[in-house]
Amino acid sequence: MDLIDVFQRLGLAIAIGAAVGVERHWRERDEPEGARIAGIRTFTLIGMTGGIAGLLDGALLGEALSGLIVASFLIAIAAVLLRFGLMEARAQGTFSATTVIAGITTFGLGALAVVGDMAVASAAGAAMVTLLASREFLHGAIRRLTWVELRSAVVLLAMGFVILPLIPADPYGPFGGVSPRSLLILVIMLASISYVGYVAVRLIGGGRGELVAGAVGGLVSSTATTLAMARQSLNTASAGGPAAGAIAAGSVSLLRTALVLLALAPVLGWSLLPGLLVAGGAMLVGAVALVARTEGAPEAALPGNPFELLQVLKMALLITVIAFVARAASQVFGDGGLYVVSALTALADVDAVTVTVAGMLPTLSTEVAGVAIGIAVVANMAAKVVYAAMAGSRGFALRLALASAVSVTAGLLVSFAARHV
Repeated sequence: MDLIDVFQRLGLAIAIGAAVGVERHWRERDEPEGARIAGIRTFTLIGMTGGIAGLLDGALLGEALSGLIVASFLIAIAAVLLRFGLMEARAQGTFSATTVIAGITTFGLGALAVVGDMAVASAAGAAMVTLLASREFLHGAIRRLTWVELRSAVVLLAMGFVILPLIPADPYGPFGGVSPRSLLILVIMLASISYVGYVAVRLIGGGRGELVAGAVGGLVSSTATTLAMARQSLNTASAGGPAAGAIAAGSVSLLRTALVLLALAPVLGWSLLPGLLVAGGAMLVGAVALVARTEGAPEAALPGNPFELLQVLKMALLITVIAFVARAASQVFGDGGLYVVSALTALADVDAVTVTVAGMLPTLSTEVAGVAIGIAVVANMAAKVVYAAMAGSRGFALRLALASAVSVTAGLLVSFAARHV
């Protein structure tokens, strides 16, 4: 590495140590001098020592002995931190290894910044500072956590990090088939949306919590969020909160479609932007109005489980089957049936249509592309109303249907007016 690269890497090692040191020093800022194991200066030096150890290791040792100097420095740093940690524990009568572990990790990240990937070292350093600074929040969350919530979180983590890598990704069957991994990803996504909604309602309360959860879920999949909120509507006394979440997800989905079009096909995006903005705004107003109406209502009891895995699996299978049928129909109709294919594909996901149609420009006229996107958006909104009627309560489905009808009408009127101005 050249001299500039060396300084950049060593500077990152020092910055990681300083960032951790600021957090550790601030937490014990009221302690007198000499009463803390390590503060901003010590942690900065630990990060620098890790970087220097990495430089010495690469400069003085061959490949056969690579890592020996870093390991030696690490043992010395760990011994010193452990010694002073024991002294502090005896003096204050406390039991905490956080500072010692943070010091060892800071040294390791300093070495990684010099001999490894700088981006990984930087991200890990930021994650460590965030974790250290979140002590009160994490401790409070653990105190409020119930066994059912913990078990659900463990199931989600197991599905995402243990089971998912073992599931084959290759599709099986005709017309593009069905990928088992994609199905599991959909299950994880649905369960995660339900879990986020559960936690948001628990922390913020009914209505507003579901509104936030719906908006966040809409960034991932408004269809999946609608199904998750539909299931939740069966477990609440009032369907207003879940309906607000589903409507907010639809609003975010419309705005996301506008942004995707502006990024992939600016000409098409600008032509559809007024209608999509008005339609999304109308849904957002409806969601906020529903929340305002439910503010005075008594809080509904939370469901006994953040997500029922069997119900989530059924919803994921429904979406997978619809997506499979849509792909089969697209192959049967071909490019000539663009409008039909757009409508059928949007039954499961409007993003696929958006990306596909945008990629067909400029061979496809802007007017035809705009109509295809409009059909997909309307078909997707209508499909979500049908899913709501199938999976949710009657009040939930009626509220979503009304908001969707108002949104579609407003969007079409604005689009028509903008086209003829």
